[in-house]
Amino acid sequence: MKRLKVAVQKSGRLSEKSLELFRECGIQIPNGTRKLKAAALNFPLEFLFLRDDDIPQYVEQGVADIGIIGENEVWEQEKDIRIIRKLGFAGCRLSLAIPKEKDYSGLSFFQHKRIATSYPNILRRFFAEKKIPVTVEKLSGSVEIATGIGLADGIFDVVSTGSTLLMNGLKEVEIVANSEAVLIASPQLSNDAQLVVDQICFRIKAVQDGCRNRYIMMNVPNEAIPFISALLPGMKSPSVLPLAEPGWSSLHSVVSETEFWDVIEQLKAQGAQGILILPIEKMII
Repeated sequence: MKRLKVAVQKSGRLSEKSLELFRECGIQIPNGTRKLKAAALNFPLEFLFLRDDDIPQYVEQGVADIGIIGENEVWEQEKDIRIIRKLGFAGCRLSLAIPKEKDYSGLSFFQHKRIATSYPNILRRFFAEKKIPVTVEKLSGSVEIATGIGLADGIFDVVSTGSTLLMNGLKEVEIVANSEAVLIASPQLSNDAQLVVDQICFRIKAVQDGCRNRYIMMNVPNEAIPFISALLPGMKSPSVLPLAEPGWSSLHSVVSETEFWDVIEQLKAQGAQGILILPIEKMII
């Protein structure tokens, strides 16, 4: 089987989360210092460790078959690549910010203003769509100090918690886009390479589905089984096992992580007892 080349960030949080995802998918990656590349021990993958802003170009040119990068880099670089799966980590937002002492009444504030950013293409497209003329000052780093040194009236940058903005006397006023890590691919994958990509996506989906759901089991009075079964259909239907105590059963199912607190209140109202919530490592639907 063809050994697929996958580009990941060589250091930082995105790198750590990317490698963690592959390990959760059962792919063994050699430990030790990562300089340029490493081959998986039990899967046809070769990892290339690169600067994050180089990854789209490497994938476009076919040096790497696939890669993991933030959506913001995909949007900014406009390379001939395709997003094949969102990965659900490394979430951030691309936002406009201005000095905290300035009054802000809407996007018209930026008309004919200078805005500093490391993402000029995204910013120009955004204001072109809004039909608001602005001057874009492209910077490769330290965007937050641009207003303090008189280079710009506002900034456009990646924001996670907003603490860096506050430390530099700025306030976030508009969220332009939300970004997360994505799996990207070359538009010219061979059939053999596509087969490997399909296997990886299958494993990633199983991991993501497991993270989004919880295994739930409880003791319930038999008369409540129809209501609870409708409330917790699981992947097909709940498992119901009779208990030694007459009139009671053990019911096992799956519940979405985002819903289980609301569900638990309804279960308790139906007389459910001994409710256990367990994490799911993988989930094949």
